[in-house]
Amino acid sequence: MSVVRPARPSWAPLLLAVAAGFVQADDSSPAPVRLDALEVVDHEESEVDVAAAQAERARKQTASFGPLGERRLLDTPYSMNVVPRDLIEDQQVKSVKDIIRYIPSVQGDGARPQTRGLQGSVVQNSRIDGLNVVSTTEYPAEQFDNIQVMNGLAGSLYGPANPAGTFNYVSKRPTGFTRNRVTMGAGTGLSWLKAADLSGPLDDGGRIRYRVNLLDDQEQTFVSDGKIRRQLGSLALDFQLGERSVIEVTGSRYNYLSRGLPGKFALASGVSLPHALDPTKKNLGQSYAGDDNETSTVDVHFKHDFDGNWKLDLGALRQIADRESTAVTNTLINGKGNYRTTVSTATASRFTINSYLANLNGRVRTGFLSHDLTFGLSGFSWKNYNPVDGGTQTVGSGNLADPAEFAEPNYPDFTDRYRSAATTQSSLIFGDTLTFSPQWSLMVTGSWSRMTSASYSKTAGRTGDSVDKGWSSAGSLMYKPIDDMTLYLTYADSMQQGDTAPTGSANVGTVLSPFRSRQWEVGGKLALGGVRLSLAAFQIKRPFAYTQEDGVFAVAGEQRNRGVEFMVDGHLTTNLRMFGGVSWLDPKLLDTASAATEDQRIVGLPRITANLLTEYSLPQLPGFTVNLNARHVGRRPTDNTNDNWVGAYSTFDAGARYTTKMWARSTVYRLEVTNLTDRHYWTNIVPGGLNGYSGAGNASADLGRPRMFQASVQVDL
Repeated sequence: MSVVRPARPSWAPLLLAVAAGFVQADDSSPAPVRLDALEVVDHEESEVDVAAAQAERARKQTASFGPLGERRLLDTPYSMNVVPRDLIEDQQVKSVKDIIRYIPSVQGDGARPQTRGLQGSVVQNSRIDGLNVVSTTEYPAEQFDNIQVMNGLAGSLYGPANPAGTFNYVSKRPTGFTRNRVTMGAGTGLSWLKAADLSGPLDDGGRIRYRVNLLDDQEQTFVSDGKIRRQLGSLALDFQLGERSVIEVTGSRYNYLSRGLPGKFALASGVSLPHALDPTKKNLGQSYAGDDNETSTVDVHFKHDFDGNWKLDLGALRQIADRESTAVTNTLINGKGNYRTTVSTATASRFTINSYLANLNGRVRTGFLSHDLTFGLSGFSWKNYNPVDGGTQTVGSGNLADPAEFAEPNYPDFTDRYRSAATTQSSLIFGDTLTFSPQWSLMVTGSWSRMTSASYSKTAGRTGDSVDKGWSSAGSLMYKPIDDMTLYLTYADSMQQGDTAPTGSANVGTVLSPFRSRQWEVGGKLALGGVRLSLAAFQIKRPFAYTQEDGVFAVAGEQRNRGVEFMVDGHLTTNLRMFGGVSWLDPKLLDTASAATEDQRIVGLPRITANLLTEYSLPQLPGFTVNLNARHVGRRPTDNTNDNWVGAYSTFDAGARYTTKMWARSTVYRLEVTNLTDRHYWTNIVPGGLNGYSGAGNASADLGRPRMFQASVQVDL
């Protein structure tokens, strides 16, 4: 029998009531200035002033580099991309997964985000405000100010992690002026969006500031019996203790519910994926099946600037992520379109995370050398809880020519759980950037880490455990021929937790010894006018574990990913802005026990991925901007012997916005149409095992979304 939660009330009346109460709060508060779109904020701004502001932004944009603190993107020897708040708003993006798709080196359609063709872990690669969080739950775009993605290995900065990059979601912070922003929207399938973003000081001196974000989004979506519900409540408070100290508190609760969307498609041995299906076709999923995720997060930071040079950041986070996963998988059992539909409820239904950090940064001189020193502490405690009565059930069989509707199975009580695993990690971090001259510098970073893991049975008996220690390190040589250009060479190695033997293996549940990944990267960054350009070439090697012929899951190969990435971000002219680029990837499986898989492409990874968002502000119509986003993904193998492939696809999104004033209130109208040509395509193709290579080598895939539209009106009250 299905588990039914009490219905959650619509927040629309609350949003409108709160907004109305603030209409007269501060009639004289200044309108916010959009640094990336000054040409539409002030129509009287000269073109020279706008160009100068755009160039300044390209030169000075910063990002958080963990214990290194905020650093200018141009001054770092890492491939780093920031998706800014205005891009997220103007494209009307709704989820973090959709945000990171604008970066071509990122594969973000799956359960765990990844860069450079390497999948992240559940916890180690994802962070909110620098603190570890669960990656396998949903996060709303409305919760964050920007998304920062650092490609490749980062173990020397954050502690052991998969070589899949670091994803840092930066929360919205309170503003120093009163702003009450309300957004109303509608879209495909009669979706209705209501959101409020309210911010400002609570006292006359502005020493206590708040920011409230509320969201209620109800969608009938593109499937006749499908629906999505998104509800968010978040509060951020800043307490200014003095000129040099601040306490930042952020809390959020987000519920994401989906029902009736197309299920995942898996392949039996020897079967290949057909041409992509129409995702609007009924019964590719089941009306009762989907996900119900509820994620609660609280984090606190204490930040102190001692003397304008030495700075301290202490942070802690607590997160509880509950999920009821009832989504179905349709396994294709032959080439005639016959499939078997199953639902698995044995996976974790609760994650709990306690994470922390302590970073101290400052500059000292020793003779002619300048040292930017970093001392850090980072870690987390993570527990998994699985349903006691969870399992896998077959709900029926059908054919793709006429997908069937099946009776709803009996689901377990997702709140009746047992602790299935516990993991801890702690790292001591040290870094020094030695500047020899204005042109030459050397960055060295390292972390010493301790990792523990344990697994448990339903009767609380311990079924496995491990304790491991080790170093992760990195070194980078940087050369700056001019201030706005950096050339660099970086070597990094990183520990990561060993993979866990999957279901079906002879040693199921066994955690392998830690892996060590290694990376070489050479690159360059340049600010040219209002645009920032970056180019990087890399090679990553990591051990590869898979289930062998004797049924034992063990390391018996190596994954080697080589690639080149190019990115552009900024204004080519005062009216033309671009964000995106192209990634070329050569992911290979080497030193395997089978000649059939030796030197073959990794399942699901394309050679070429490109994504370019272009915006153009019409000078003839001040305030009016049009945009076009083009995305291309190359063909991908669906088995480890590379006998079967899925073809390449391209999609196009287009939209427009108009910024004006209505009754002296800043107002933005937006319209966005995604997948203009209504292309049917397969996305998120992954091997049968989440760790990469599996013994059977069978892939699973999801269907891309059809053509959809979203319109909204945003008003600053």
